[in-house]
Amino acid sequence: MTIPPFDENGNLPPGVHWTTWEEFKEQFGTTFKRQLMLDGLAEAMTHLKAAGCRVIYINGSFVTAKIEPNDFDACWDIEEDIDFNYLRTNAPVLLKFFDRAALKSKYQGEIYPSQQPVGNYGIMSLDFFQRDRDKNRKGLVAIDLIRWEP
Repeated sequence: MTIPPFDENGNLPPGVHWTTWEEFKEQFGTTFKRQLMLDGLAEAMTHLKAAGCRVIYINGSFVTAKIEPNDFDACWDIEEDIDFNYLRTNAPVLLKFFDRAALKSKYQGEIYPSQQPVGNYGIMSLDFFQRDRDKNRKGLVAIDLIRWEP
């Protein structure tokens, strides 16, 4: 469960890199701005876990060598046993996947359910998440929410 070093482009090497929350915070919580984003991500993860989500995948400039990313991008697995009523009541912004501004305002990043159409991006999938803007392959980080403790 070690996050590999960045490649020559400042990205993680291709693949899904499983890690713990502690290692994730240590690796990516290196500035005050990044720590604020981690707080927003942890709030979203708390609600997703309570709703039955098992995995969250984190991507974007947040998981690159960039010192001050603008936000993070995340994608969570939709499973049959996700309690969408819980999310509607306790974390309704997580269900506003088309309102990027609301997601960024509440959580400091964009969080989408997997396999859902997202604006001009098309389907939000793990394959989409593992490509940069130039369509080059890159890695992302996965956290097991079943074992995660806030």
